[in-house]
Amino acid sequence: MEIDIEDFLKLNLKDEVFIIETDTVYGLGALMNSEKAAQRIKDIKNRGSEKYFSLLVSNMKQVDELTVNSFDSYALINEHWPGALTIIFKKSDKVKEYISPSDTVGLRMPDCKKTLKVLDKFGPMIMTSLNKSGEPPITKYIDALKYLDKVDYIVKGKDLSGIPSTVYDAINGKVLREGSVKIKLF
Repeated sequence: MEIDIEDFLKLNLKDEVFIIETDTVYGLGALMNSEKAAQRIKDIKNRGSEKYFSLLVSNMKQVDELTVNSFDSYALINEHWPGALTIIFKKSDKVKEYISPSDTVGLRMPDCKKTLKVLDKFGPMIMTSLNKSGEPPITKYIDALKYLDKVDYIVKGKDLSGIPSTVYDAINGKVLREGSVKIKLF
């Protein structure tokens, strides 16, 4: 069902899957503690189990709870967050295997007031681009509505830029995907 952000924030989410705009593309999301919802997202995207999920966060407390030694990246965080930068960290034991079976996790703090409100209310979220695996991400609200029968909620939104986030591996000090944020490597 299509829903306004105000009504979405009144919900009591558990295993629901939803679509929401971010600062880059439309995201397909769920609570990070719902393995059932994570599997639904993989099914919607036709995504293999070898692909990990990133998490969206809204504050540094969440970052510190989900990672080990994130303070090594505080300068990068302060420069680019909120924004279109996903940073790969060593994960804490709060990050479940179905999110990332490795010892790392990707985190991002989006520069989108609507998404940050959701993250403030519900906590860190599994979030991936809205698309079938291998296809371009959805950037237009009208195209997001084509997924209405596959998700529980679509938060009403606008058309977006479509430039994906940069992915930076803070453990190994390298850019894994170039996006709108440019990282200066030393």
